[in-house]
Amino acid sequence: MEIDSRKYQRLRESMVKNQIEARGITDASVLSAMRRVPRHMFVSEALMDQAYADHPLPIGEQQTISQPYIVAHMSQALQVDRDDRVLEIGTGSGYQAAVLAEIAYRVYTVEKKRNLYIRARKIFDQLKYMNIVTRYSDGTMGWREESPFDAILVTAGAPEVPKTLVEQLAMGGRMVIPVGHSFSQELIKLYRDEKGIHQTRLGGCRFVKLVGEYGWGEE
Repeated sequence: MEIDSRKYQRLRESMVKNQIEARGITDASVLSAMRRVPRHMFVSEALMDQAYADHPLPIGEQQTISQPYIVAHMSQALQVDRDDRVLEIGTGSGYQAAVLAEIAYRVYTVEKKRNLYIRARKIFDQLKYMNIVTRYSDGTMGWREESPFDAILVTAGAPEVPKTLVEQLAMGGRMVIPVGHSFSQELIKLYRDEKGIHQTRLGGCRFVKLVGEYGWGEE
């Protein structure tokens, strides 16, 4: 299968122009990353032609690949630089990690569901994302051995901000995380400096539950 066929290139360009730039995303590195990452490779073959549509898609295990705009919005809010080490909680399809890997020095991503973890790792290897490090674990625990991180992105809704993740944020670090009820959350950005932790609200959103010791309990 041709990974970067002209068809998918056109769909990517249209996605960025009509769904992302049109809604106010201006970060050049984010726009460029989303033009490069083959989103269709992160969904099943049956859904490839829908991969660049303006909505999430199922990826199995009752999980989804987020709407392209949400990926762009969260990535821009994270303010990632080329030298940053980024922790992602919830690998899922792997698409968000790939977008971040186009921008950051290294991305550490943690996935709790084994099938998704294995599938995402295979895609990263296939697409030669050598700067993505994966782990099969409870994401709410973070990745203490590799901390502190310049940026942390959580791709599932938490009842509150896990203290374990705040502790792993570097000075000057940013975290973006959905916080709220099980079916509706608000996107929160945290910034850490010498004075403490500062929060900014980025608007409503809806993500699957962040399950783990410092998230929602197992169902």
